[in-house]
Amino acid sequence: INAEYGELMIQRKPNILVAGTPGTGKSELCRVLAEATGMIHLDVGALVQQKQLYERRDEDMDCWVIDEDKVLDELEDLMHEKRNVIAEYHSTGFFPERWFDLVVVLRTDNTVLYSRLEKRGYAPKKITENVECEIMRVVLDETEESYKSEIIWELKNDDLEDMEKNVAKIVNWVKDF
Repeated sequence: INAEYGELMIQRKPNILVAGTPGTGKSELCRVLAEATGMIHLDVGALVQQKQLYERRDEDMDCWVIDEDKVLDELEDLMHEKRNVIAEYHSTGFFPERWFDLVVVLRTDNTVLYSRLEKRGYAPKKITENVECEIMRVVLDETEESYKSEIIWELKNDDLEDMEKNVAKIVNWVKDF
């Protein structure tokens, strides 16, 4: 309670978007971050599959083509009203800017990324496309076009040491929010 004004002060909780090319370590970082902060980990890609929020399957690239309107409708209440969410997705541009207080773009060395995708069993064409996306900064550029620069963090995420530093940095930000 703010005694001077006699008002109840309600602290708004942050929403964080963690993005990056497939294989940059989003899922593991978000899992550890959610554990460390008590925030809700939302894997948007998994939600798309679970709730069938897609238009069709792209067999050539072995992925779902999402229905952005369905995804946004599904997430509106959680992101706008409840908050305290760490959302994970490989793309950033279609989410409303107002949903996020911090947007983290994970970057990974191309040789590390190639190895991670190969271990996942990705087809050579899909590996090549994802590595090229990382080289060309596709996710970072999209993010810079969609969000204010002061809320964007580009973080290197090549190994466990990088991930631990990244988690610590974000946890400190959440504490100071």
